[in-house]
Amino acid sequence: MTIQLYCFGESGNSYKAALALELSGLDWAPVFVDFFGGETRRPDYRETVNPLGEAPVLVDGDFRTSQSGAIQTYVTELTGKFGGESRKDRYEILRWVLWDNHKLSSMAGMTRFLMNFLPEDKRPAEVIAFNQGRLKAAYATLDSHLEGRDWIVGDGLTNADLSCCGYLFYTEPFGFDRGDWTNIDRWLSNIERTPGWKHPYDLMPGSPADRA
Repeated sequence: MTIQLYCFGESGNSYKAALALELSGLDWAPVFVDFFGGETRRPDYRETVNPLGEAPVLVDGDFRTSQSGAIQTYVTELTGKFGGESRKDRYEILRWVLWDNHKLSSMAGMTRFLMNFLPEDKRPAEVIAFNQGRLKAAYATLDSHLEGRDWIVGDGLTNADLSCCGYLFYTEPFGFDRGDWTNIDRWLSNIERTPGWKHPYDLMPGSPADRA
């Protein structure tokens, strides 16, 4: 049975789940969520897809879960991929996924939305500047950790990498320039060279060009 992933191209959190599915080799298909049309706020979405009113959501037969980290864990459970080689690795991966969700992706997603998807006259300059300061600290943490490393944990691609890269391939401005962070840039290139890698707008339906 084909796994369904409710997602949309602009969502870095959806991308984390979609990329895990794509690189795992599992049979899956995206189901477009019209986030910008208000779909996730509608009662029918909350009743039939996700009561939290969010994407991504994975549906595999009778099994359903949301949150990118939970979906990545499910992919690992099915395939044995991206979960590390040891108990120590598993906890280190979890530590980085939680760090990303709190320190990196949350700030990157919010800042990118404020800077690109709100009308220009409604963009809060002070909030954006504050967020970018916090993001700069997160980039510095990740860049320092990647000094001398190809991957965040261990010797291969794991859910730590798939989580932390979620927003960093998007080209809309939000205060991230790969050229400013040598180790992050090298690490992102490693991910791009992984067989089967795709940019979020090529992997999932939905992009700003669709609404232009």
